[in-house]
Amino acid sequence: MRPYILAETNWEALKDAKIELAVLPWGATEAHNYHLPYATDNIQADNLTAAAAKSTYDKGAKVIVLPTLPFGVNTGQSDIYLDINLNPSTQLAILTDIVEVLNRQGIYKLLIFNGHGGNNFKPIVRELGLKFPKMFISFCFFPQMLDKDLYFEEKGDHADEMETSLMLHLRPDLVLPKDKWGDGASKKYKIKSYSEGWVWAERKWSEISADTGVGNPHKATSEKGEKFFNDIVEKLAQFMVELCDADLNDLYE
Repeated sequence: MRPYILAETNWEALKDAKIELAVLPWGATEAHNYHLPYATDNIQADNLTAAAAKSTYDKGAKVIVLPTLPFGVNTGQSDIYLDINLNPSTQLAILTDIVEVLNRQGIYKLLIFNGHGGNNFKPIVRELGLKFPKMFISFCFFPQMLDKDLYFEEKGDHADEMETSLMLHLRPDLVLPKDKWGDGASKKYKIKSYSEGWVWAERKWSEISADTGVGNPHKATSEKGEKFFNDIVEKLAQFMVELCDADLNDLYE
Protein backbone atom coordinates (compact mmCIF):
# COMPACT_ATOMS: atom_id res chain seq x y z
CA MET A 1 0.00 0.00 0.00
CA ARG A 2 1.27 3.44 -0.93
CA PRO A 3 -0.35 5.79 1.61
CA TYR A 4 -0.06 8.80 -0.74
CA ILE A 5 -2.15 7.07 -3.46
CA LEU A 6 -5.86 7.44 -2.69
CA ALA A 7 -6.87 4.34 -4.65
CA GLU A 8 -4.55 2.18 -2.53
CA THR A 9 -4.90 3.65 0.95
CA ASN A 10 -7.81 3.15 3.34
CA TRP A 11 -10.09 4.75 5.91
CA GLU A 12 -7.93 3.53 8.78
CA ALA A 13 -5.04 5.58 7.41
CA LEU A 14 -7.09 8.63 6.43
CA LYS A 15 -9.72 9.05 9.14
CA ASP A 16 -7.51 11.38 11.19
CA ALA A 17 -5.31 12.64 8.35
CA LYS A 18 -4.78 16.26 7.40
CA ILE A 19 -4.02 16.51 3.67
CA GLU A 20 -2.40 19.71 2.41
CA LEU A 21 -2.32 18.96 -1.32
CA ALA A 22 -4.43 16.85 -3.65
CA VAL A 23 -2.92 15.92 -7.02
CA LEU A 24 -5.23 15.00 -9.90
CA PRO A 25 -3.54 13.31 -12.87
CA TRP A 26 -5.50 13.84 -16.09
CA GLY A 27 -4.72 11.97 -19.27
CA ALA A 28 -6.49 10.78 -22.39
CA THR A 29 -7.40 7.62 -24.29
CA GLU A 30 -6.21 7.97 -27.87
CA ALA A 31 -4.09 6.40 -30.58
CA HIS A 32 -0.34 7.03 -30.26
CA ASN A 33 1.20 6.18 -33.62
CA TYR A 34 1.06 2.47 -34.41
CA HIS A 35 3.31 1.33 -31.61
CA LEU A 36 2.20 2.93 -28.32
CA PRO A 37 -0.92 2.04 -26.31
CA TYR A 38 -4.05 4.15 -26.20
CA ALA A 39 -3.40 4.71 -22.48
CA THR A 40 0.05 6.26 -23.01
CA ASP A 41 -0.91 9.62 -21.46
CA ASN A 42 -2.51 7.90 -18.47
CA ILE A 43 0.44 5.60 -17.84
CA GLN A 44 2.85 8.52 -17.93
CA ALA A 45 0.69 10.66 -15.63
CA ASP A 46 0.17 7.75 -13.19
CA ASN A 47 3.85 7.00 -12.87
CA LEU A 48 5.14 10.57 -12.74
CA THR A 49 2.70 11.70 -10.06
CA ALA A 50 3.18 8.54 -7.98
CA ALA A 51 6.97 8.84 -8.01
CA ALA A 52 6.88 12.57 -7.20
CA ALA A 53 4.31 12.01 -4.44
CA LYS A 54 6.50 9.32 -2.85
CA SER A 55 9.41 11.75 -2.68
CA THR A 56 7.11 14.46 -1.33
CA TYR A 57 5.55 12.12 1.26
CA ASP A 58 8.96 10.87 2.38
CA LYS A 59 9.89 14.47 3.18
CA GLY A 60 6.90 14.70 5.52
CA ALA A 61 4.56 16.65 3.25
CA LYS A 62 0.88 15.71 3.35
CA VAL A 63 0.01 14.89 -0.25
CA ILE A 64 -2.55 12.56 -1.82
CA VAL A 65 -2.78 11.53 -5.48
CA LEU A 66 -6.33 11.09 -6.75
CA PRO A 67 -7.19 8.44 -9.37
CA THR A 68 -6.18 9.42 -12.89
CA LEU A 69 -8.93 10.66 -15.16
CA PRO A 70 -8.42 8.60 -18.33
CA PHE A 71 -10.33 10.66 -20.92
CA GLY A 72 -9.36 14.05 -22.32
CA VAL A 73 -10.32 16.58 -24.97
CA ASN A 74 -10.02 14.85 -28.35
CA THR A 75 -12.30 17.03 -30.47
CA GLY A 76 -9.78 17.13 -33.33
CA GLN A 77 -9.64 13.33 -33.47
CA SER A 78 -13.32 12.53 -33.79
CA ASP A 79 -12.73 10.18 -36.72
CA ILE A 80 -9.79 8.30 -35.16
CA TYR A 81 -11.23 4.95 -34.08
CA LEU A 82 -12.02 4.79 -30.34
CA ASP A 83 -10.30 8.04 -29.42
CA ILE A 84 -12.55 8.97 -26.49
CA ASN A 85 -13.49 12.64 -26.24
CA LEU A 86 -14.50 14.68 -23.20
CA ASN A 87 -15.70 18.14 -24.10
CA PRO A 88 -14.18 21.03 -22.11
CA SER A 89 -17.63 21.66 -20.60
CA THR A 90 -17.63 18.07 -19.33
CA GLN A 91 -14.21 18.58 -17.80
CA LEU A 92 -15.54 21.66 -16.04
CA ALA A 93 -18.46 19.66 -14.64
CA ILE A 94 -16.18 16.88 -13.40
CA LEU A 95 -13.71 19.28 -11.85
CA THR A 96 -16.48 21.28 -10.21
CA ASP A 97 -17.70 18.19 -8.37
CA ILE A 98 -14.17 17.21 -7.31
CA VAL A 99 -13.28 20.72 -6.15
CA GLU A 100 -16.55 20.97 -4.24
CA VAL A 101 -15.57 17.88 -2.23
CA LEU A 102 -12.06 19.15 -1.51
CA ASN A 103 -13.34 22.60 -0.57
CA ARG A 104 -15.97 21.16 1.77
CA GLN A 105 -13.39 18.95 3.49
CA GLY A 106 -10.77 21.67 3.91
CA ILE A 107 -8.24 20.52 1.31
CA TYR A 108 -7.67 23.86 -0.37
CA LYS A 109 -4.69 23.08 -2.61
CA LEU A 110 -5.22 21.16 -5.85
CA LEU A 111 -2.66 20.42 -8.56
CA ILE A 112 -3.99 19.16 -11.87
CA PHE A 113 -1.21 17.16 -13.50
CA ASN A 114 -1.96 17.23 -17.20
CA GLY A 115 -0.65 14.42 -19.37
CA HIS A 116 -2.45 15.29 -22.61
CA GLY A 117 -1.82 18.22 -24.93
CA GLY A 118 -5.47 18.57 -25.91
CA ASN A 119 -6.51 19.48 -22.36
CA ASN A 120 -6.58 23.20 -21.62
CA PHE A 121 -7.32 23.90 -17.98
CA LYS A 122 -6.64 27.64 -17.78
CA PRO A 123 -10.21 28.89 -18.43
CA ILE A 124 -11.61 26.14 -16.21
CA VAL A 125 -9.28 27.04 -13.35
CA ARG A 126 -10.24 30.70 -13.71
CA GLU A 127 -13.93 29.84 -13.42
CA LEU A 128 -13.48 27.48 -10.49
CA GLY A 129 -11.30 29.97 -8.67
CA LEU A 130 -14.11 32.48 -8.77
CA LYS A 131 -16.67 29.94 -7.57
CA PHE A 132 -14.45 28.51 -4.79
CA PRO A 133 -12.38 31.43 -3.49
CA LYS A 134 -10.73 29.38 -0.73
CA MET A 135 -9.28 26.97 -3.26
CA PHE A 136 -5.82 27.40 -4.78
CA ILE A 137 -5.86 25.44 -8.03
CA SER A 138 -2.75 24.92 -10.15
CA PHE A 139 -2.07 22.87 -13.24
CA CYS A 140 1.01 21.80 -15.15
CA PHE A 141 1.73 20.04 -18.45
CA PHE A 142 4.78 17.87 -17.88
CA PRO A 143 6.49 18.07 -21.33
CA GLN A 144 6.93 21.80 -20.69
CA MET A 145 8.68 21.30 -17.35
CA LEU A 146 12.11 20.72 -18.91
CA ASP A 147 13.89 21.62 -22.14
CA LYS A 148 13.17 18.55 -24.27
CA ASP A 149 16.02 19.45 -26.61
CA LEU A 150 18.47 18.53 -23.84
CA TYR A 151 17.13 14.97 -23.82
CA PHE A 152 15.81 14.18 -27.29
CA GLU A 153 16.99 14.74 -30.85
CA GLU A 154 13.70 14.75 -32.76
CA LYS A 155 10.98 17.33 -32.27
CA GLY A 156 7.34 16.35 -31.93
CA ASP A 157 4.35 16.44 -29.63
CA HIS A 158 2.54 13.11 -29.95
CA ALA A 159 3.97 9.57 -29.82
CA ASP A 160 7.30 11.20 -30.58
CA GLU A 161 10.81 10.38 -29.38
CA MET A 162 9.99 11.69 -25.91
CA GLU A 163 6.78 9.72 -25.35
CA THR A 164 8.23 6.59 -26.91
CA SER A 165 11.32 6.83 -24.68
CA LEU A 166 9.14 7.23 -21.59
CA MET A 167 7.06 4.21 -22.52
CA LEU A 168 10.17 2.13 -23.25
CA HIS A 169 11.23 2.96 -19.70
CA LEU A 170 7.85 2.57 -17.99
CA ARG A 171 6.01 -0.13 -19.95
CA PRO A 172 8.19 -1.72 -22.63
CA ASP A 173 5.79 -4.66 -22.69
CA LEU A 174 3.17 -2.36 -24.28
CA VAL A 175 5.45 -0.97 -27.02
CA LEU A 176 5.37 -2.78 -30.37
CA PRO A 177 8.64 -3.88 -32.02
CA LYS A 178 10.51 -1.12 -33.82
CA ASP A 179 9.62 -2.38 -37.29
CA LYS A 180 5.99 -1.48 -36.48
CA TRP A 181 6.73 2.16 -35.62
CA GLY A 182 5.43 4.84 -37.97
CA ASP A 183 7.69 7.78 -38.79
CA GLY A 184 5.39 10.36 -37.21
CA ALA A 185 5.52 12.61 -40.27
CA SER A 186 2.96 15.41 -40.07
CA LYS A 187 1.65 18.24 -42.19
CA LYS A 188 1.57 21.87 -41.13
CA TYR A 189 -0.87 24.62 -42.06
CA LYS A 190 -0.12 26.33 -45.35
CA ILE A 191 -0.83 29.66 -43.64
CA LYS A 192 2.43 30.43 -41.81
CA SER A 193 0.80 32.45 -39.04
CA TYR A 194 -0.43 29.22 -37.45
CA SER A 195 3.09 27.77 -37.40
CA GLU A 196 4.44 30.98 -35.89
CA GLY A 197 2.23 30.37 -32.88
CA TRP A 198 0.35 33.65 -32.62
CA VAL A 199 -2.79 32.25 -34.28
CA TRP A 200 -4.34 28.97 -33.23
CA ALA A 201 -6.81 26.59 -34.84
CA GLU A 202 -7.41 22.96 -34.01
CA ARG A 203 -5.62 20.43 -36.17
CA LYS A 204 -7.68 17.80 -37.99
CA TRP A 205 -5.64 14.82 -36.89
CA SER A 206 -6.51 12.39 -39.67
CA GLU A 207 -5.46 15.00 -42.24
CA ILE A 208 -2.08 15.87 -40.71
CA SER A 209 -0.75 12.40 -39.83
CA ALA A 210 -1.10 8.99 -41.48
CA ASP A 211 -0.03 7.04 -38.37
CA THR A 212 -1.51 9.48 -35.75
CA GLY A 213 1.99 10.37 -34.56
CA VAL A 214 3.58 13.82 -34.70
CA GLY A 215 7.33 13.47 -34.41
CA ASN A 216 9.77 10.75 -35.44
CA PRO A 217 10.10 8.20 -32.60
CA HIS A 218 12.92 6.09 -34.05
CA LYS A 219 15.74 7.51 -31.91
CA ALA A 220 13.85 6.74 -28.71
CA THR A 221 15.55 4.64 -26.03
CA SER A 222 14.67 3.45 -22.55
CA GLU A 223 17.76 5.21 -21.20
CA LYS A 224 16.58 8.58 -22.55
CA GLY A 225 13.15 7.95 -21.06
CA GLU A 226 14.58 7.06 -17.65
CA LYS A 227 16.70 10.21 -17.50
CA PHE A 228 13.77 12.44 -18.51
CA PHE A 229 11.44 10.67 -16.08
CA ASN A 230 13.79 11.05 -13.13
CA ASP A 231 14.44 14.72 -13.79
CA ILE A 232 10.72 15.47 -14.14
CA VAL A 233 10.02 13.63 -10.88
CA GLU A 234 12.73 15.54 -9.03
CA LYS A 235 11.45 18.91 -10.22
CA LEU A 236 7.81 18.02 -9.60
CA ALA A 237 8.50 16.70 -6.10
CA GLN A 238 10.36 19.88 -5.15
CA PHE A 239 7.40 21.95 -6.31
CA MET A 240 4.90 19.76 -4.45
CA VAL A 241 6.82 20.12 -1.19
CA GLU A 242 6.89 23.90 -1.62
CA LEU A 243 3.17 23.96 -2.39
CA CYS A 244 2.33 21.82 0.63
CA ASP A 245 4.31 24.18 2.86
CA ALA A 246 2.97 27.38 1.29
CA ASP A 247 0.78 29.76 3.25
CA LEU A 248 -2.15 30.60 1.00
CA ASN A 249 -2.44 33.96 2.75
CA ASP A 250 1.17 34.83 1.98
CA LEU A 251 1.97 33.74 -1.59
CA TYR A 252 3.53 36.90 -3.07
CA GLU A 253 6.73 38.86 -2.56
